[in-house]
Amino acid sequence: MTVSATSSVSTATTTTSSSSTSSSSTLTSSDFLSLLVSELQNQDPLNATSTTDFINQLTSYANFTQQQSINSNMSSLASSFSSLVTLNSVNYIGHTVEAKTDTSTLSNGSATFGYSLSSAASNVSISISDSSGNVVYTGAGTGNAGSNSFTWDGKDSSGNQLSDGGQYTISVTATDSAGNSVLNYTTVTGTVTGIDTSTSTPSLTVNGVAVSAANILGVTS
Repeated sequence: MTVSATSSVSTATTTTSSSSTSSSSTLTSSDFLSLLVSELQNQDPLNATSTTDFINQLTSYANFTQQQSINSNMSSLASSFSSLVTLNSVNYIGHTVEAKTDTSTLSNGSATFGYSLSSAASNVSISISDSSGNVVYTGAGTGNAGSNSFTWDGKDSSGNQLSDGGQYTISVTATDSAGNSVLNYTTVTGTVTGIDTSTSTPSLTVNGVAVSAANILGVTS
């Protein structure tokens, strides 16, 4: 037998509406069970739901309840993991770290960046942009395989010294003799001064810039 969807849904809706006019439209395990009970109450005795169909419905109810429990446990686990990451991040405060990122704050008239190359590069060009995306410096860099360092003196292409406190982003283009890119990633090195927990994934403040703890490559001091 197939129970009228209008009858079942109407019963569940009436029950839900009487409990709260502002309740969520999300189906709960109680609603699910109410639909099964309603089916038994409203079925035609001469054409009852088959045993197989009813067992399948009970199985669906069991799976539904189990899924709700799993979702609740996963949410709890995610919250605990976030707290653990925050606690571990505290250990970085006051230490100098190297992290994968491309942005740093101009301090004492300079900013030091790093970049990693998968192999030696025949051509390396570097550009520095301000927080508005305007390119303020262009130049060449070293092309050694592995780690390379570049210290910008804080002067724009016209030789004007820019003020401390601004955030600047480095862009590196590195190619081999065949014109293939050999750039792996860019880095900055700085002291961790705080932790930002305003997002789901806590981040460290390095040189005034938020950096994910997952991007920390090492602690240098």
